[in-house]
Amino acid sequence: MSSDLWNGLRPAARASLSQRDYSAKSLPERLAGSGVEAGELITHRAALEAAWIPGVEILPRKIYPQRHRGFFGEFVRRDEGRMKEIGFWPSQWATARMFAGTAKGFHIHPPHIPAGQTPETWFQRLFIDEPANFALRPYALEQWDAMFFVQGGIEMLLVDERVGLPRRAMRFLIEGDDRRGPNNAGVVIPAGVAHALRVEGAQDGIMVYGTSTSFNPAFEGRIADSIERAPLPPDWERFLAE
Repeated sequence: MSSDLWNGLRPAARASLSQRDYSAKSLPERLAGSGVEAGELITHRAALEAAWIPGVEILPRKIYPQRHRGFFGEFVRRDEGRMKEIGFWPSQWATARMFAGTAKGFHIHPPHIPAGQTPETWFQRLFIDEPANFALRPYALEQWDAMFFVQGGIEMLLVDERVGLPRRAMRFLIEGDDRRGPNNAGVVIPAGVAHALRVEGAQDGIMVYGTSTSFNPAFEGRIADSIERAPLPPDWERFLAE
């Protein structure tokens, strides 16, 4: 490429130029970076072990159209499937609507560390040494989330902040029942994993979610959540401060 390609621009403009990276990225790189679709996570789960956040589950769902009436979709069954395998059944269910163009900033729930254990050794045992020993998980003592989406498109971002585990990020798109296809999925999020959501497109997002414990404000920590606090006009701020 000629070094004179941009010589028609002012020096200040040339100095501030940047270009988008269009190079092909691997699936693990996209998962932690630009993001992937939930359907890719379901299809290629086995290939993502080194990039996966321990304890996170992607639960494939199938939406059944009901001609001339609408559609029907299950979430999960208590006595079969992956939720039964991991021994997690929510003690509280709730719903949330996110208006188009809005987002929920990162929030996180504190993991329970048994007495006499260090976080590092506990997480090592729970997720590395005995990852299939689901009976060890203290669901009743810490908040795990199971999230399902019935309308709209939602981008989800997860970041593992547990001591002693690699700090991994997962970024992916989930679609609601009204967008029937491979991206219909539920998500299980462990305590200690920060999570944020934002609505994609011009349609509201509607979520149904279950938690392993009943709502407890002390269990909700906020990280990088300024997107939820829209600033008032400066003159309003000044007037309120008078």
